[in-house]
Amino acid sequence: MGSSGVQMVCVALGVLGMIGVIVCCAVPRWKVSSFTGSNIIVAQSTQDGLWMSCVVQSTGQQQCKSYDSLLVLASDLQAARAMTIVSIICSCFSLLIVFFGADFTTCVQNEDAKPKISLVAGIGLLLAGLLAIIPVSWSAHIVVRDFNNQLVPASQKRELGACIFVGWGAGVLLLLAGGLCCFSRPKSGSSGGTAKYYSNSASAPSKNYV
Repeated sequence: MGSSGVQMVCVALGVLGMIGVIVCCAVPRWKVSSFTGSNIIVAQSTQDGLWMSCVVQSTGQQQCKSYDSLLVLASDLQAARAMTIVSIICSCFSLLIVFFGADFTTCVQNEDAKPKISLVAGIGLLLAGLLAIIPVSWSAHIVVRDFNNQLVPASQKRELGACIFVGWGAGVLLLLAGGLCCFSRPKSGSSGGTAKYYSNSASAPSKNYV
């Protein structure tokens, strides 16, 4: 696969990863109610996200309430907000950079600068992938820890929501996209130097003949 094909795959994986991070940031499905032990109230379930907490009835009705203040939130939730937003911004700018500097576009005419542009975009996508994986892993650790803690009441225990798994998948896609951009770069200046070498060697016999 040529460099253009690799860059297309990089852009496609990056777009999918960015969409996954946006879903994780917007959808309140990080933590869901756990129906274990003496908790037999299954007519409604609680779903917690980064920005709001929702109560879903068995009839399908849903009521959501935004968190009152940022200062009263847990440290993992505050960090998750910041890291997911930075991940979205970083992946968006990195995708724009790799698109403008790709071989299948003519936005950048300097061929020697395109490998450097791809390297910068790849580093940005790798950073975005790490920023997506860290908060979901942190939240998953806290959910599992509280679930196994005997001091936490059964009504307050939570399980892993869908956004945790979507965040892991989005982070892996961004890491793959960044790796392709970093390690599949074409070498600049290879064809130009060869052409100059043959042209100089071809002109040498004519001068000696004269």
